[in-house]
Amino acid sequence: MDNQLVESIVNEVIKRVQDEASFEVEASGKHVHLNREAIDALFGEGYQLTKARDLSQPGQYACKERVTLIGPKGSLHNVIVLGPERKHSQVEISLTDSVVLGISIPVRESGKIEGTPGVIIAAGSNVYKLDQGLIAAQRHIHVKAEDAAKFNVTNGEIVQVKVMGKRPLIFDDVLIRVSPNFETYMHIDYDEANACGFVKGTKGNILKKGK
Repeated sequence: MDNQLVESIVNEVIKRVQDEASFEVEASGKHVHLNREAIDALFGEGYQLTKARDLSQPGQYACKERVTLIGPKGSLHNVIVLGPERKHSQVEISLTDSVVLGISIPVRESGKIEGTPGVIIAAGSNVYKLDQGLIAAQRHIHVKAEDAAKFNVTNGEIVQVKVMGKRPLIFDDVLIRVSPNFETYMHIDYDEANACGFVKGTKGNILKKGK
C-alpha cells in the first residue's frame, strides 16, 4: 500500500477519534437572569420577556430586552437578558467587567449566590437594586446524561480541559454538570475566550486532574 495512502488513513482515524472525544466550547458574554420581582420593576408589572433566539441548552433563550449594570466606578451597557424567568435573579460578568463596575466579585457555580455582592440594574428610567447575585461564573461543561459515560465524568466532578483555540491552553477547575436536560457544551466567559484564542467551533477535550 502506498505510504501516502497509509498516512492519510491513519490521519483520518486519529481525527475521528479526536472528534469523538471532544465537545464544542461556547463563550458567554455578560448577561442577566431575572426573577418576577426584577422583571416587574424593570419592565412593568406582568411583563413577559421577549424571546429573540434559542440557546444551545434546551429551553434557554436570549431575549430582546437589554439592561444596564451600574457600579460605584462605572456602568456596563446593553447587557443581554436570558430567559426564561428565574426563581432568583443572577448577573454573570467577567472579572474584567467587575473592574469596570468597581465591584469585587467571586467565581461561583451558577445558582450559588449566597453571600455574593449585588448591583444596580437599570432599564430606561426604571431601576432595580439586586442585593446579591453578581458573580463570575465558574467555567463548566453541561453534559448530556448519555454523554457522561462516554466522557467518563460524573456530576459535580472537577476536571481539566484542553481547549484547542488559536492559542491552545489547559483550563483547570472545570465543573462537570450532568443532566438529561442538557446538551453537551463547555461554557467559558470572554476573558477566558480571549486567553485561548476562541473562535466559533472551538473544541475541547477533558483531561482528568493529575493525569
